[in-house]
Amino acid sequence: MKDSFDNIPETALSWHRDGLGAALATVVETWGSAPRRVGAQLVIGGDGRIEGSVSGGCVEGAVIVEALEALEAGEHRILEFGVSDDDAFAVGLACGGTIRILVEPIGTAMPEDLLAELVDARAKRIPLAYEIRLWDGTRHLLHDAYPDRMRRDQSGFEEDGDTFVAIHNPPLRLIIVGAVHIAQALVPMAKIAGYDPAIIDPREAFASDARFPGETILHDWPDEAVEKLGLDARTALVLLTHDPKLDDPALEAALRADCFYIGALGSTRTHAKREARMEAAEFTEKQIARIHGPIGLNIGAAGPAEIAVAILAQMTAVLRGVTP
Repeated sequence: MKDSFDNIPETALSWHRDGLGAALATVVETWGSAPRRVGAQLVIGGDGRIEGSVSGGCVEGAVIVEALEALEAGEHRILEFGVSDDDAFAVGLACGGTIRILVEPIGTAMPEDLLAELVDARAKRIPLAYEIRLWDGTRHLLHDAYPDRMRRDQSGFEEDGDTFVAIHNPPLRLIIVGAVHIAQALVPMAKIAGYDPAIIDPREAFASDARFPGETILHDWPDEAVEKLGLDARTALVLLTHDPKLDDPALEAALRADCFYIGALGSTRTHAKREARMEAAEFTEKQIARIHGPIGLNIGAAGPAEIAVAILAQMTAVLRGVTP
């Protein structure tokens, strides 16, 4: 997964359109304990300003110099750097490694309209892959391609060693119905794991700023709230209220959508009743099987914090296509 959903492509497009000039630097390959993973990006402006990171500070200075030269030449280039053990230690790694970086000037090597299309897709939460053949600079934005890479958020080279694929997935989202104690534990854990959480509960005493400071809170009825937020393949829905009046409207919306994860709190008996209600609502057996209930991996969790760990672990396993 990308370290975070940053605005590097957006910044590059803005700087280019403002006449400053911009080049994108992307980590395309690493060996050893490289400070940043494949797909990490840095944008370099024509005046040397930067946003983002490709090495946590180890090689940025050299990348800036190369990027400014690439802007003058109007051609992409591949850079390779070794990160010494001392430099690696300075950014929190036990040992050094090697990094390859692709530098692409905007408007020449990477067409402005291609970058604009990428930025537009990101704004609309449309997942896509950016594919470039290094030997001739052929570039494409691809929808519904590289499903394994998309699921694993894994940018990298294809087997030919020349085709690099950068994955641009929307940020992960977690929608929680039920502002209960488990939600209070789950929200900060999910944020650490890269999720953007939202809490839905019409009961204002539960879903309050005091209990969830700084978080997105909706007091609408759950089906109305999930419609406002939107449900897509990068969204996990977690139902925690135990109350069918609150859980079921959101559950039905999720079963009609493409959420990658749906989990519902409750015992095996409670879940059997839930399945019966969904069957009565004319959902298919395959749709109902998408519900993870009782929610979470069976790790013997006791208490809200451990249950939250079990839920997040199960969400991760489903997202990455792993069967625990």
